[in-house]
Amino acid sequence: MAVIHRAEIRPTKLELLGDWLPKQTWFAGAGAPGEKPASVGAYRFDDPRGEVGIETLLVRTADGQVVQVPLTYRGAPLAGGEPFLVGTMDHSVLGRRWVYDGCGDPVYLSALAAVVLGHAVQAEELVEGSVADGPQRRTPTVSVVGTGTRGATPSVVEAVEDVNAVGEQGDAGGSGRTVVRIPGLELTIFRLVDLPGGDTGDTDRTDGDDQGGALLGAWTDQTRPVRLATARRI
Repeated sequence: MAVIHRAEIRPTKLELLGDWLPKQTWFAGAGAPGEKPASVGAYRFDDPRGEVGIETLLVRTADGQVVQVPLTYRGAPLAGGEPFLVGTMDHSVLGRRWVYDGCGDPVYLSALAAVVLGHAVQAEELVEGSVADGPQRRTPTVSVVGTGTRGATPSVVEAVEDVNAVGEQGDAGGSGRTVVRIPGLELTIFRLVDLPGGDTGDTDRTDGDDQGGALLGAWTDQTRPVRLATARRI
């Protein structure tokens, strides 16, 4: 369960992305550095240890491209994570937060693999309210589900211990994807989301076996699920 605080954040997440996105090799959106993208929605995963916030933002650039940006929020710098640092922000409740590209953070990679393979689900969102009202559940603005059949054992996913476990990071042939290898799995994160007609992701899984699966997502303006990520056993 993701606990969300009613807090002031400076700079905002969209402001951070406005500076960071144009510097990425896979980014093909319009707009000058510093120009904030528009929010489409977001979804979260749980960190089993409860230490790292895991949120994936979907944003729209000036030319209409929907971009997927997985982020992790940490209370201290990630050892070896400098290449994946998006920036820092001041959180009025939690203090200084270090924000990382999830594709370089082992906590995100473990969580993504667990959901895609069917060992975990999207995090519930609980917003802290007033003392009188207590925490309130909130419906995520993006709904995601993994298509995996739980064939791969959780130990394969949990083997990611630090950022050095990332085998491949960055642009995959200019296709707007990031391909990362972790023990026993190859994960593909679709940075530039393909919307026309939707995509069930069926070509990236084999029903009834342990070859992998896909992460499918939908939101208000895209009710037919589209493919956001895949996992393939290696």
